[in-house]
Amino acid sequence: MDTIREQQRAYQQELLTDLQDMLRAREMTTVLIADQYGRPALEVMDSQCRMPRVFVHLAFLWFYWGDERDERVSCLRLPAAADRIEASAREGWREGEQGELGIDLTKILDAHRS
Repeated sequence: MDTIREQQRAYQQELLTDLQDMLRAREMTTVLIADQYGRPALEVMDSQCRMPRVFVHLAFLWFYWGDERDERVSCLRLPAAADRIEASAREGWREGEQGELGIDLTKILDAHRS
C-alpha cells in the first residue's frame, strides 16, 4: 500500500501533468521533473529562456513558483492557473534566486505562547 507521502507526490504530479498539457497547448516549453528532494515540479521556460520550477502546495492547493504573493495561484481552476503562469512566463520570471514557499512552525508556536 502507498504511503501518504507517495499518494501526495502522485497527486502533485497529476496536477502538474494537467498544467503541463494546458501550457504545451499554448506553445509553452515545459519539462516535468522531480527535484533533489523527490518533489514533482514543472519547469516552465520564460521569455529570457530561464526555467524556474512550478510546485504544488497541497495544503493550500496552490501552484507556486516563488515566495511572493504574485507567485502563486489556485490549482482549483486549472485554466485560470495556466493563464497566470503563462502571463508570468511571457513577462519573464522574477530575477534572482527562486524563493521557497514554506511554513515556519516556530513562528506559529511563538505567537501562540505570547
